[in-house]
Amino acid sequence: MSTPPVIQDYLNYIKLERGLAENTVKSYHADLRKLLDHFHAAIDFKAIDGEDLQDFIYQMVKKGMKARSQARLISTLKGFFLFLKLENHRSDYPAESLRSPQLQKRLPDTLSLDEIDALIGAIDLSKPTGERNRTMLELLYGCGLRASELVNLRLSDLFLKEDFIRVLGKGNKQRLVPISAYTQDVLNTYISRIRVHETPERGEADIVFRNRRGKRLTREMLFVITRNLGRKLGWKKTVSPHTLRHSFASHLLRNGANLKAIQQMLGHESITTTEIYLHTDEQQLRETLARFHPRSSYIR
Repeated sequence: MSTPPVIQDYLNYIKLERGLAENTVKSYHADLRKLLDHFHAAIDFKAIDGEDLQDFIYQMVKKGMKARSQARLISTLKGFFLFLKLENHRSDYPAESLRSPQLQKRLPDTLSLDEIDALIGAIDLSKPTGERNRTMLELLYGCGLRASELVNLRLSDLFLKEDFIRVLGKGNKQRLVPISAYTQDVLNTYISRIRVHETPERGEADIVFRNRRGKRLTREMLFVITRNLGRKLGWKKTVSPHTLRHSFASHLLRNGANLKAIQQMLGHESITTTEIYLHTDEQQLRETLARFHPRSSYIR
């Protein structure tokens, strides 16, 4: 089924004018495809009303859609129908009555320093990809990068004499992230001893991390690498690139780093996003009290 022109116009709008990330645009597109599937493509965007949208959401819930996915779907619908109104495709706003479900604040998983070392230590350095994978994990933890930021990192983004790397984050916003001497040494070792012997695909010569075919790695492959390492160690928790990024922020906060500085390094637009790490630390403090304080066994 082809994408209706009005939906394509909306996707172009959120990508080019609002600067949303490619993965976010894909998610919005997938949500709108669900809307098309629900109406079997016989949909008139000028005639659909609030009850139609409420019924669509209800059907998605009946099919098992989780609360977080519902919230994103409703956000997509609100944005799309507001776009239709702003572009004079319709005079009303049928998504106004949609209400997102209450979401429980989900605290990010973190790893201890020993767990970080164990995870990186589980990499088989005898394999051709071993040193590359080790370097990627060190950068995820050492600089707090997102998966997409890591796979798109270029040699021309490395300013190691100045102890910084340039990162292209969400919305194509650039930021400078400090890089420690230790992480620099690991990165330099990979570049000078391993990467130098690789043959890149056309247009990929500047990309730092590439697969065996000389192309940049995908985000999905990075998730597979980290997940498989966690499984290799027998961990029940799911390990992802985000886990290393969250650990970076939490360890900085626990050791006294300023929340504003952490926000800038992570590339969060709002400090309220960064404040979730405060809640993570509070939870760990409560668990420590419950486990080790002699009064914790008292029962009212």
